[in-house]
Amino acid sequence: MEKTVKNKSRFHYPVEQVIEKPFNWKQLLRLLAFVKPYAKTLLPITIVMMLLATAVRLAIPIFIGVFAIGQVEKGLATGPDMVFYAAIVLGLYVLNMVANMLRIRWMNRLGQYVIFDIRKKLFNHIQHLSHRFFDQRSAGSILVRVINDVNSLQDLFTNGVVNLLMDIVMLIGIVVILFTLSPQLALVILIILPIMFFISTKLRRKIRRAWQTVRIRQSRLNSHLNESIQGIRVTQAYAQEQENMAFFDDVNTQTYKSWQHATKMNALFRPFVEMASALGGAILIWYGAYLIQSDTNPLTLGVFVSFAFYVGMFWEPISRLGQVYNQLLVGMASSERIFEFLDEKPNVEDKQDAKRLTNVEGEVVFRDVTFAYDARRPALKGINLTFAAGKTTALVGHTGSGKSTIVNLMSRFYDPTSGTILLDGTDLKEIRLADVRASVSYVLQDTFIFAGTIMDNIRFGRPDATEEDIIAAAKAVGADDFIRKLADGYHTEVEEQGSVLSVGERQLLSFARALLANPHILILDEATANIDTETELKIQAGLKTLLAGRTAIMIAHRLSTIREADHIIVLENGQVIEEGTHQQLREKKGMYDGFIRSQHEALQT
Repeated sequence: MEKTVKNKSRFHYPVEQVIEKPFNWKQLLRLLAFVKPYAKTLLPITIVMMLLATAVRLAIPIFIGVFAIGQVEKGLATGPDMVFYAAIVLGLYVLNMVANMLRIRWMNRLGQYVIFDIRKKLFNHIQHLSHRFFDQRSAGSILVRVINDVNSLQDLFTNGVVNLLMDIVMLIGIVVILFTLSPQLALVILIILPIMFFISTKLRRKIRRAWQTVRIRQSRLNSHLNESIQGIRVTQAYAQEQENMAFFDDVNTQTYKSWQHATKMNALFRPFVEMASALGGAILIWYGAYLIQSDTNPLTLGVFVSFAFYVGMFWEPISRLGQVYNQLLVGMASSERIFEFLDEKPNVEDKQDAKRLTNVEGEVVFRDVTFAYDARRPALKGINLTFAAGKTTALVGHTGSGKSTIVNLMSRFYDPTSGTILLDGTDLKEIRLADVRASVSYVLQDTFIFAGTIMDNIRFGRPDATEEDIIAAAKAVGADDFIRKLADGYHTEVEEQGSVLSVGERQLLSFARALLANPHILILDEATANIDTETELKIQAGLKTLLAGRTAIMIAHRLSTIREADHIIVLENGQVIEEGTHQQLREKKGMYDGFIRSQHEALQT
């Protein structure tokens, strides 16, 4: 069953590859650049608290061993002196605790600001990417980048970066103090460091690859989950629940196993540190006892106690550095995927000297336009067309003939492979993209309804519209009647995709949205396909209001919609086969006439 489910085409997702790159310090610096806006505010406070806590921590063993116990060894300390020393040690620990609390508080605040900025930049960048980007990726995989991958950087920024600095400062301080107290003992203890470093470096590539695999598995899981929720009606209609659950179980198991493998790789580091710590303690006791008894270069008891403190402290930051390194590997795996999106360039974007669009009349001309979604699939072949300003043009043709491609190019969702598209005599590539999009409104067959109120959805194309404007637009297209019958009228809350509304009601809302936006060019892509005949008759007057004075392009199959067009273009395999008025095309007895006759025959049967 498992193999069968995997081979189902509806369960196929683009396979993301593990990014094979060495640890990239430039990329780490690029990631740390997000801290730069806070370099003069939050970061200095955090670093000061970190340095204070580290300095106090390093001072405590010196005070206890070299000073306090040293005074006892020399017979210079009395009972009250020891109480005073103990109070000082307690005070130092309290100061260390307060400094650490403040460090953690400010670091968490800094980390949250950085995560906020990264997610905002990533989302804003995705908003401006071209349609090709979304053609090649599922919604679920994009969600994983914006949510999961950004979240995985949280530990790195809230703890990892400052902990890394603190532990490095701590290690340097300990090493300097150890060699100052006893170079011989320090050399003997630290000889195990190269061995530990050699073993731990062998794990780095495996750990990094493991976390990248986790991200890929999570992306695939999220993609399937998103698809399953969106397509639940289809799944239930075809009784495919068991098959869907089996596939989810397979993807979920792969994700679980990848997490198990990654955590197993992480867990290998700590035993090495603990073994090194135990070995260091054994060396300290053995060689330290020898030096204490030595006649040539004796070690005092106070120095030995301080040494014991520092050796115990030494392995703690080593262990934390291993954890921070693992956080860094997780963060780098995620940052690679985030920067992959941030480095994605729009296929369609403004030129530096792009012109503002003013006084739009709405004439659109295609000159020798060729377009292909990929090299093997040409969608348009040398198209020459003129969409007259203020007129309605219908595009007719079989599925895949190039109708939707033409309107997509008109909105500059894509740029032609070759040829030129002119708006009022100016190449679309020379006009600001925002102005082109503001001049065009879409009414689609599958209308997207956003979570919010009915009024919010109509207002979407024109955020500054008043309630009176919204109601007037709804009335003009015949949507007012059904809206007022809803529980809260125009303030009725609808969920994503408008599940409480019928297909026809959603389309009426899209008409109202388009009318309110008041575009110069209006595109209706099978806009009345899901509206019953009675409802269609009701909105004919609304459509006339909607189309009046605008350049309109209608993709339609209904005769009632097509015959009202000023001009009809018939497409086949990406080429213009016929064009003219309804009557002219009927008289030609060509493809269009055959199309109309087949509709009549279908209605009579």
